[in-house]
Amino acid sequence: QVSLVESGGGLVQAGGSLRLSCAASGRTLSYYAMGWFRQAPGKEREFVAANSRDGSSREYSDSVKGRFTVFRVNAKNTVYLQMNSLKPEDTAVYFCAGVTSRYSYTPRGESEYDYWGQGTQVTVSS
Repeated sequence: QVSLVESGGGLVQAGGSLRLSCAASGRTLSYYAMGWFRQAPGKEREFVAANSRDGSSREYSDSVKGRFTVFRVNAKNTVYLQMNSLKPEDTAVYFCAGVTSRYSYTPRGESEYDYWGQGTQVTVSS
């Protein structure tokens, strides 16, 4: 079983950047496909990005494609979400999630993940 802890959230002006981190403990991250989701106030949690266990495949939601990048450093047991050109509508609590998987599997569905972090708040001011 793996435990996930997010960090790196905060307050940033529109157009700025943040890098979120998701550190894993308990098991090596190389066994897991990893995803990022977010939940804005009054809205359902939505898919943001995902990365296959070997890092060869990435998926993004249309709303963040071209602005966000998901990547991992398995040696650090950490997956990252680099967020550039942030917009006020990116304001949300961001969660990382993991699931043991085949090498190129890159799940987009919330129900496909077994392990979740506690979330980190990202606020983008206009």
